[in-house]
Amino acid sequence: MKLPVRMRRLRETAAVRKLFQETTVGLQNLVQPYFVVPEKGVKREAKKGTALWQVSTEPLVEEAVALARAGCGGLMLFGVPPFKHDTPEKLPEQLAPLTSAITALKKTTASFPIFSDVCLCSYTTHGHCGLVKDGTILNDESVKALCVQAVELARAGVDFVCPSDMMDGRVGAMRAALDEAGFSRVGIVSYAVKMASAFYGPFRAAADSAPQFGDRTSYQMPAHNRREARREWQLDEAEGADVLLFKPALTNLDLIRDAREGSDLPLCAYQVSGEYAMVRAAADAGLLDFERAIIEQLVAIRRAGADIVVSYHARAMAGLAGP
Repeated sequence: MKLPVRMRRLRETAAVRKLFQETTVGLQNLVQPYFVVPEKGVKREAKKGTALWQVSTEPLVEEAVALARAGCGGLMLFGVPPFKHDTPEKLPEQLAPLTSAITALKKTTASFPIFSDVCLCSYTTHGHCGLVKDGTILNDESVKALCVQAVELARAGVDFVCPSDMMDGRVGAMRAALDEAGFSRVGIVSYAVKMASAFYGPFRAAADSAPQFGDRTSYQMPAHNRREARREWQLDEAEGADVLLFKPALTNLDLIRDAREGSDLPLCAYQVSGEYAMVRAAADAGLLDFERAIIEQLVAIRRAGADIVVSYHARAMAGLAGP
């Protein structure tokens, strides 16, 4: 056959394929999540095989040292409080295990980026991401509480606060609160597009954050709306977000690409617990190769335009095993 173009020339050997690889996934692109618990000496999977690690301060510091040495991009921390309370007055006390862990991390791995979730779902008895009155999730009152939470985390030494609540106006309010408190250096990674998704199940068990009534569809986004998603990230960018985050990752690849083409901000995507769990379950059933499948997911997320990915697989890529 006389073909002027033969695409296979660029696939002929492993070395050639590596040379022309357009999208890469390395540890430097990944952020490892942890759930910080108030007990001492804890390092456990919330459920075996989920890769959702609940840790107390000392094991977390050990993990951070190993991950930083391996070249991981950073840590994303979620607090599991010692008790639940439905008004913001107790937030500093509830946050104490998390803020203590952040301070310890910064004493040991000062330059290692630490991201911390800002949300109320784990801290309240009702499990919603904002304050509740008469069965309604309040917006403006919730934003004030979230700002208190963000400032407490900044005071502990966190590099980025990550509001995941999806309340209107919280990015601008949080930026103002951080600046007023003297934390203009602390960045905001906004969960700009967070869907009301079926893929959060394992996470909610690890964070003890499942809603106790109704669902989160009045504040998290419907997956059906592409234009609405664009409005969400454009608003967060205008309010001062430093990074835009998309969650889940796989079901929002088109929205990540939209943002990549429309914004110059760094983009982050969350390869959520359900996305990880379905690959783990399929691999355990002998249906696919786990390592190849999970990396293929990460490549797709990066190819769509994400600069960094929050992934439960970062720890394994760094060579860390179980307890």
